[in-house]
Amino acid sequence: MELIIGPEAHQPFDVDGTIPSNHLHNFEHASMSLSLLIYAWFAIALDRTRPRPRLHGEMTMLLAAAAFAQQLLMFHLHSADHMGVEGQYHQLLQAVIAVSLATTLLGVALPRSFPVSFVRSASIAFQGVWFVVMGFMLWTPSLIPKGCFMNREEGHRVVRCRSDEALHRAKSLVNLQFGWCMAATAVFCMLLYLFLSQSYTEEPQYLPLVNDAAQEEEEDLESQRTLTESDSFVPMGKGFRPLELER
Repeated sequence: MELIIGPEAHQPFDVDGTIPSNHLHNFEHASMSLSLLIYAWFAIALDRTRPRPRLHGEMTMLLAAAAFAQQLLMFHLHSADHMGVEGQYHQLLQAVIAVSLATTLLGVALPRSFPVSFVRSASIAFQGVWFVVMGFMLWTPSLIPKGCFMNREEGHRVVRCRSDEALHRAKSLVNLQFGWCMAATAVFCMLLYLFLSQSYTEEPQYLPLVNDAAQEEEEDLESQRTLTESDSFVPMGKGFRPLELER
């Protein structure tokens, strides 16, 4: 969508095949999506590969961390203006991405930590909420802050303010929206946690979905040993007598 549907010419390149300055943000957004797509593809591939699932899980988390790191870098060095209202949305978004990155890296060392997984999931959900808020507040004319307007610059619309006072007020409104979204996300996550805690009262037991090759071999030897011992005796009346094995 960023590279084909978004541009007016349905392709982001200039007539000479170069990338024009007004389409740099399209390539930046597409690059973030590409890193997430790479993570998703390898996550599926590693999930279906044996025999080292524990190591595969750690590698999957590292891929997710790489995707978040690229996302954070792209938004920090975004080609769009960081000084206006849109820049305020992007700066606050970077804080949420940093939390997702930090908890993903912690997940490599603490794969079974519930708080780490919980905060990571909440931060990713918060990212989605904040993207939706940005989409409505930055490109809906009726929601533009008072004293500001939508101006077309370099092929796309940007929110500009008529005075420093209007800009300060608009940024303060963005900060309020961020706080409200954070509070709403925290309430939702805690209510979901309480609901699931009441629905599933037993203490969960975390076991690996697929055993390591060495563990599987040990279990096979143990099962064979158990079968051999059980076949060495046959019932005789009230007791047992050993079965004479042929040599």
